[in-house]
Amino acid sequence: MDLLWVLYSMLTVCVAINMDATGSHSMFTCEPITLRMCQGLAYNTTFMPNLLNHYDQQTAALAMEPFHPMVNLECSTEIRPFLCALYAPVCTEYGHVTLPCRRLCQRAKSDCYKLMDMFGVSWPDEMECSRFPDCDESYPRAVDLLPSSDGTEESPSSVQRDYGFWCPRELKIEPDLGYSFMGVRDCSPPCPNMYFRKDELIFARYFIGVVSIVCLSATLFTFLTFLIDVGRFRYPERPIIFYAVCYMMVSLVFFLGFLLEDRVSCNAASPGRFRASTVTQGSHNKACTLLFMTLYFFTMAGSVWWVILTITWFLAAVPKWGSEAIEKKALLFHAVAWGVPGALTITLMAMNKIEGDSMSGVCFVGLYDLMALRWFLLVPLALDVVVGVVLLLAGIAALNRVRMEIPLEKENQDKLVKFMIRIGVFSVLYLVPLLTVIGCCLYEQSHRAVWETTWVQERCREYHIPCPFKVEQTSKPDIALFLIKYLMMLVVGVPSVFWVGSKKTCFEWASFFNGQRRKDMVHESRQVLQEPDFTQLLLRDPNIPVVRKSRGTSTQGTSTHASSTHLAMLDEPPSASTSHAGSMRSKSSSFHGSLHRSRDERYTACSYRGVEERLPHGSTLRLNDPLQHCGINRLDSHSRHGSLQRLESQSRHSSMRDLTITAQAVQSSPGNGIHRVKEEDATKA
Repeated sequence: MDLLWVLYSMLTVCVAINMDATGSHSMFTCEPITLRMCQGLAYNTTFMPNLLNHYDQQTAALAMEPFHPMVNLECSTEIRPFLCALYAPVCTEYGHVTLPCRRLCQRAKSDCYKLMDMFGVSWPDEMECSRFPDCDESYPRAVDLLPSSDGTEESPSSVQRDYGFWCPRELKIEPDLGYSFMGVRDCSPPCPNMYFRKDELIFARYFIGVVSIVCLSATLFTFLTFLIDVGRFRYPERPIIFYAVCYMMVSLVFFLGFLLEDRVSCNAASPGRFRASTVTQGSHNKACTLLFMTLYFFTMAGSVWWVILTITWFLAAVPKWGSEAIEKKALLFHAVAWGVPGALTITLMAMNKIEGDSMSGVCFVGLYDLMALRWFLLVPLALDVVVGVVLLLAGIAALNRVRMEIPLEKENQDKLVKFMIRIGVFSVLYLVPLLTVIGCCLYEQSHRAVWETTWVQERCREYHIPCPFKVEQTSKPDIALFLIKYLMMLVVGVPSVFWVGSKKTCFEWASFFNGQRRKDMVHESRQVLQEPDFTQLLLRDPNIPVVRKSRGTSTQGTSTHASSTHLAMLDEPPSASTSHAGSMRSKSSSFHGSLHRSRDERYTACSYRGVEERLPHGSTLRLNDPLQHCGINRLDSHSRHGSLQRLESQSRHSSMRDLTITAQAVQSSPGNGIHRVKEEDATKA
């Protein structure tokens, strides 16, 4: 019964003492004792790693140095056997661990306590007597000295095996924080960065700071341009604004990291506890958590908004959805663009995968954890690239098909080609940096193991940890790789400036600074997106007022004639008109390539001829309600109150019959200088 109690106590102590080395004895080998303090005992062989996680006898000897005065002064006859039982335990049968008795520990501690206090040596927590089995026997016991057929004795020179990575004492972290490094729990990477010199890190930090300022300025300019004229950017181009806002926040976080240096991304050193500065991990650091949430959330949201931008282009180009129809899906777009990144961010926080970046000063994911890098960074970004490219190519193919199938004038052909080139350049400016970031992350995760092995081999003697066994390949990362990665993570937001940069933007900013903004600015983009007919849009004369379709006519499921190619006509600066106060001329152009179904069920080619008519009393002329079809109905020529005028014109693209158009000018509404034209009922008395 006593034997069972002793065995149970020993097992309990082995668990409570939290000795990871006990589980590392799969390559158990006895070796001669080389520790000077432990020679001449009842046993002469030991095993490593020992019970205090020392991987070899040299490391154990360094840890025993504070106790040399107590042993030399012989404050207790039990102090030497007790210390050797922990630092150089007896090598017994395979995998068997023996611990000293509790009474032995208590006698050694009580006899030498005053002397230890005199020399300033504290009793380590790992040697607390309550952790050992409750017995009263000397060490080693008689049963421990029985011959073992499993243990093999080797010379010190031949004792070399793969211990794996042992966390240095300087990098150990409190167990309740959930840190891990190179597969070892309660361990954290050193800070500053373990791969680069101090001068390289300083250069990298200033480089990232300068780039973040440039990208922050570019994306902020895009956002402010949107605020100056909110109605200018409608769907399908509205996602560009949200995309710019996301990367504006990304640039802002990197700029804050530049200002904070490593005060947030690194834990402060604690020399009194033999703790070096380590990388911040987990969510216990509130500032690091906030930087991570902002940076990761907006990085993912920016990539999702680019996918949504390609979706809106696809809807406008292929099924010919109008602006209103696409805008009805805005709530769904926002739910996906903000919901998916939010779910990923919350998941990473729950998994405690936050890591400090000592190079940039921010906190991110996947810097040391390869699993988090693959599943929470590479996979989402790669998926966004694939979906976005497929939709983008489909939209461009649809626009090219329109260009090839519909006969257009050279001027309008050039406009459509320019718009396709604009989409292509914008997409390339986004995809190239994003693909570069993905490539850098792939290269990093494939070489991370070699980099870490090389670092351990260079620092193992400094940290007094096992050196790598049979290293076949060594390599160190090039800092240019990391600089390129950070550069591309930031410049991916710059293409938004390319899209908004135009003469119209310059005109709006000039009007804004001069305080001459008109209250009722006619936004070309809104008019273009509401054109009732694609052919009309491309063939119209630039000086003709846009025939605008009334709001609310587009439906979600109905294909309209509006498409993303309407954006080819965007951003033209308003031309200065020198019209006299007494009159205004309305020019017209003909349209072709479409059919009009008349009341007698016949399809005839049709065209529109404008009216050039001088109105009395200085009033201006505005086109009547938008034409729902390409033709203009023939009006009755016997109107009582209107003046009739028949115009005959030869169409540029098709032969047409004479059409009669009647128009009557009415008084303008208050606050609006544009007069409306009303059709009078021919049958009205």
